[in-house]
Amino acid sequence: MAPTFEHLRDADLDDDEYNEDEIDISDLREKFEVQLEQGYDSFVVIDGLPQVTEEQKPKLVKFLLRKLNTVGTTREDLIHMPMGDDGKSMSFAFVEYSSPAEAAAATRQLDQVALDKKHTMRVNKMTDIERYGREGRIDETYHPPQIDEFTEKEHLRWWLKDPADRGRDQFVMYRGESVGVYWNNERDQPENVVDRQHWTETFVQWSPLGTYLTSVHAQGVQLWGGPSWSRQARFAHPFVNLVAFSPGEKYLVTWSNRPISIPEEGHPALSIDDDGKNYVIWDIATGSPLRSFANLDTPKNADESRPPPKLQWPAFKWSADDKYVARLTQGSSISVYELPRMNLLDKTSIKIDGVVDFDWAPATPQRDGVKSYEQLFCYWTPEIGSNPAKVGLMSIPSKEIVRTLNLFSVSDAKLHWQSEGAYLCVKVDRHSKSKKSQATTLEIFRIKEKGVPVEVVDTIKDTVINFAWEPRGDRFAIITTSEPVGVTAVPPKTSVSFFCPEKAKGNSTGNFKLLRTLDKKNSNAIYWSPRGRFVVIATVHSQQSSDLDFFDLDFEGEKPESDKDLTANLQLMNTADHYGVTDVEWDPSGRFVATWASVWKHQMENGFHIYDFKGEVLREAPIDKFKQFSWRPRPPTMLTKEEQKQIRKNLREYSRVFEQEDADRGASADLAVVEARRALLREWYAWREEVEAEAAEERAALGLPADPHAALLEAKTKSIGDGASSEESRVIEEIVEEVLEEHEEILD
Repeated sequence: MAPTFEHLRDADLDDDEYNEDEIDISDLREKFEVQLEQGYDSFVVIDGLPQVTEEQKPKLVKFLLRKLNTVGTTREDLIHMPMGDDGKSMSFAFVEYSSPAEAAAATRQLDQVALDKKHTMRVNKMTDIERYGREGRIDETYHPPQIDEFTEKEHLRWWLKDPADRGRDQFVMYRGESVGVYWNNERDQPENVVDRQHWTETFVQWSPLGTYLTSVHAQGVQLWGGPSWSRQARFAHPFVNLVAFSPGEKYLVTWSNRPISIPEEGHPALSIDDDGKNYVIWDIATGSPLRSFANLDTPKNADESRPPPKLQWPAFKWSADDKYVARLTQGSSISVYELPRMNLLDKTSIKIDGVVDFDWAPATPQRDGVKSYEQLFCYWTPEIGSNPAKVGLMSIPSKEIVRTLNLFSVSDAKLHWQSEGAYLCVKVDRHSKSKKSQATTLEIFRIKEKGVPVEVVDTIKDTVINFAWEPRGDRFAIITTSEPVGVTAVPPKTSVSFFCPEKAKGNSTGNFKLLRTLDKKNSNAIYWSPRGRFVVIATVHSQQSSDLDFFDLDFEGEKPESDKDLTANLQLMNTADHYGVTDVEWDPSGRFVATWASVWKHQMENGFHIYDFKGEVLREAPIDKFKQFSWRPRPPTMLTKEEQKQIRKNLREYSRVFEQEDADRGASADLAVVEARRALLREWYAWREEVEAEAAEERAALGLPADPHAALLEAKTKSIGDGASSEESRVIEEIVEEVLEEHEEILD
């Protein structure tokens, strides 16, 4: 689990904190070296044009102008299209833009744009053509391409086939200056896979599907993977602070609080167009940058008396299918870009006055009556003048407004998607007319149902400080408090409430009802199992309390009469305490929970604990300077829903097999101990025979009897025979005294 944005936002790495030899970028520097030719950096060269005659040329130029002016400004007299000896154009043209930035935008957004069914534009900067030709990188003589010998690459998802055939999960630990990856062995000692010193300079981070382990350095980011943990990719973004992946691991966003500065000798991957930018979006497969962005300026209508708003992370949010990435310009618009060309969707941002936040649906929901494959995102706007606050659902790429909801007396709103995109909960904090009191309502959008109806859960009188959906499910938990929200010396008293739907006929879902409320708690965090059903309610970042409560919402015991019509049966399985706990994370299988106290937050009793899903502690590991713990994610299962249903149906049969394997493994472990002891015993016997043989040789050399014990017995027998009595006539008398009882009496 990577450190939060607040810990790294102001991080500023010193130039002397790293060794430039750690990352060899000489090949990248040679490949991407920038040497601009002054005076031509606003020119582009367009290839792939249709051949036209002199009479047809003006018509083609006007057609090109409509496309060229979408990314910049140029004129008809600034387009030079050479003609051949046959009177036809030579299929390319030189175009001058008004600035180098516009020329760079043309190469990025117009390259590979189709003119018609037979012709596709290829757009390159004039300086690039000149540079490659001047440096001899383009040979005038044709040489057939050299095909390198095939070398098999490492399997990047090798860990899914556990070598021990036990379905174990891996985790990474960062402590001191060492980073290690381990197999989780339940109650046994974790098995180390790899351990390296100075593997990262700030933190490590898994990619969303677990394919790569990310290390962060002052020179940039590196991705590691495969059985040998070799470097798979590198992205040279100087002084990078934060990293975010797209859901499908196709793209990567890096951010630095220092604007990029391109030196005169050039940069190994970035160009002069990236100078002054803070964000870079990369293509992971090719390692090349797709586009860079600067930090957004403070909105013009912002209140200057207030401090500037904190930069939100992630600043770029991805659609579930990796086809779109969007960025919020707070208060005015949402910009949606198409991948991989990173061109603005429909060449314009989506204007939404006052927009505060937005979020993509984490999956592609199949809406009732909608057959087209589109992505959804939600957004909300505050009350502006007499206009109410508004929550909207928009479909991309059509930009169709699917649903809107007007809200009144709104102080704040938070957007919470269910993991499969079936529900959207908008947590609305409302104030009274006097603005002295505040309460919360939950507006739940039923995405899959026709018309996207909205259900209001308004039975909450207190302020909701935490909300979390059950993954793959339709239940949720909230934490509320009646005390003031914010940083206080004593943590506020809280209540934990569980909600679930009522039972309904058919496949429909009933209305959401309160299942149970637990009062007088200090809890402030909710951690659902990635498989649903189990949840940990915890108190983190607190010096007064560090409680962990493990709940089961599908308890197989007797169900209370009041819950007969609800789709849950709540049971507290166990409670635990981890002093100073700062983070909690479930493993991807939902079998184990890790809690840890990070030195990034405090320096008291750092280390980690591992519990099973029932809350039984399996391992406690205090570790000095412990920084980070993170389970390795797994990709989605390839089994169909029917196959998964069949497995759940026959789970008891599988359980017997697994229990037998566990018993055999335990027996084999005992057998291994016995065999080890027998081996030690055999080794001792062999040593004894060797020593006895050496002693016999020495006795023979000294003329002593071969068996000293037999010689001693013979001498003793001879001395007895020469005496007055034999062994049989000897009498040995032995007196044994035993106290049966002891009594003490005091007399006057």
